[in-house]
Amino acid sequence: MKIKNIVNIYFDNPMPFEADNIKPLNGIIGLYFIFSPNNQIQYPFDKSKLLYIGMSEKKTNGIGSRLIGHFEGKSKNIGLVNYRKIKPLWFTYINFEVLKNIWEFRVEDLESYFILNFVENFGVYPICNNKTGLKVLNNTILINFKINWSYFK
Repeated sequence: MKIKNIVNIYFDNPMPFEADNIKPLNGIIGLYFIFSPNNQIQYPFDKSKLLYIGMSEKKTNGIGSRLIGHFEGKSKNIGLVNYRKIKPLWFTYINFEVLKNIWEFRVEDLESYFILNFVENFGVYPICNNKTGLKVLNNTILINFKINWSYFK
């Protein structure tokens, strides 16, 4: 049995969830995280400002395109739309290119890994996510990401 490598994951500077900040991310594949700058959600195990974990799997529908869909409400994620009505939101992202050398699976599996890790730490899916992260469980993962969830506190 191989020993898992531990890789620390830190998040980049947050950006206001606004079209001008989103457009430069067109064509980037990876994960994105939408959160409230102020409101903490009481999850079963701990509080967090994180509302949603999403991903882009291809350049033609990159992070910028996916975020614009959420921003404009075209993604039909009513939770994000309604949170944004109350107060401005923020986002950050992870470019999949940075992890390609150490993550041997698809970006969809990476999203599942992050969602399941969030569940492990907070007791439930982020409040605006409505899908599970079960696919990644079918893979033998030889890496263990230590995710800095405190970024969203």
